[in-house]
Amino acid sequence: MERIAFASLNEQRARRRWGVFFKLSALIYFVVVLIMVVDWDDSDQLADGGRHTALVRLHGTIESSGEASAQNIGEALQAAFEDKKTAGVILQVNSPGGSPVQAGIVHDEIRRLRTKHPQIPLYVVVEDLCASGGYYIAVAADKIFVDKASIVGSIGVLMDGFGFTGTMEKLGVERRLLTAGENKGFLDPFSPQDVKQRAHAQVLLREIHQQFIDVVRRGRSDRLKEIPDMFSGLMWTGAQSVQLGLADGLGTVGSVARDVIKADRVVDYTIKENIAERFAKRLRAGGGQGTASSLFDFGKFSIR
Repeated sequence: MERIAFASLNEQRARRRWGVFFKLSALIYFVVVLIMVVDWDDSDQLADGGRHTALVRLHGTIESSGEASAQNIGEALQAAFEDKKTAGVILQVNSPGGSPVQAGIVHDEIRRLRTKHPQIPLYVVVEDLCASGGYYIAVAADKIFVDKASIVGSIGVLMDGFGFTGTMEKLGVERRLLTAGENKGFLDPFSPQDVKQRAHAQVLLREIHQQFIDVVRRGRSDRLKEIPDMFSGLMWTGAQSVQLGLADGLGTVGSVARDVIKADRVVDYTIKENIAERFAKRLRAGGGQGTASSLFDFGKFSIR
């Protein structure tokens, strides 16, 4: 009887322990899900309702599946311009570039918003890097401010990849590519490079490069002091970029808000995706990495 009683008591204790374990697991799961789906950023809440400087951050590679996508930056800029308390907008850029399509969409959206809200200026403030697609966007601003050690420029276009034909021969691997359309396997990395396809790729690059040059000339107009290497893909320090007319002066977010816009208080409108949103975007983008748009990059610092 004593053994039966102790066995029953131990069984009850075990059930209680398992009950506590499952309840704790459920609580942890609930907390994790809450962290993933809830946006904890309350920086867009205004403290006193007064006039302010609106800040939008463009950080990282410009791509449709990242935080620096045209959709995210465009929505943030729209919210900033449409707030009646906004005295001016600062687009803070720290980017090596990215998709020319995404950069072009943001550039055009800035010009549209400036036309719609002519009383609200937009200034770009560069941190470490404003290259390629980042600079493509920046030239739509009223003025560009940099740090003297910022890196600015890289006005060029590239298409990069690898060729594996020699390695395949050494390994005894045979490439079997079937296409309907003689150029459907355009610049296939597992096939010898086709002279005709290479020439066509150069035509595409030259056209996009000219679009980039035209945008820079239109945005910077008579401030630009062109030199032979300006559109060659080279980059310059912030101090040099001011001398060349690629930028207008030295400044930070704080100094531009205080001295140029005359509204010290800065309100951040940047759209910050939570973990679940970023993961879902990556999944959606995973099937499209072989598309033509992903092959182009305005910059030598591509992370792809």
